[in-house]
Amino acid sequence: MKLSARAETETNQHRLHSKRCELTLPSASMADRAQTTTKKHKQFVSEPMGDKLVTELGGIGPKYGERLREAGFEKAYNVLGQFLVLNKDEELFVDWLMTTTSATKKCATDCYNCLKDWSDAYI
Repeated sequence: MKLSARAETETNQHRLHSKRCELTLPSASMADRAQTTTKKHKQFVSEPMGDKLVTELGGIGPKYGERLREAGFEKAYNVLGQFLVLNKDEELFVDWLMTTTSATKKCATDCYNCLKDWSDAYI
């Protein structure tokens, strides 16, 4: 049975939408985490840290960046220092960042993952 042009177009649009939804679903696997990282995360991890501001870290926007600056963490390398002092421990770092900035667990975990991936690449 041949579909009308309109029905065929709608079917193709549905298939495309379904594929997009499949591609955007978050993955539970750590191996797939790289597929769900943000452009900001990828940019940060792709080059040496230098004098980047804390707001260049994944998970840290203007609000959390300001709170980090108020706590004495102006540069990304200051936050990296805390990450290293806490022995790269995810639970300790996420708790510290949530306490220091009132960040959500997701944002704090995004920042942890950003620093973890950067340190794995450069340290």
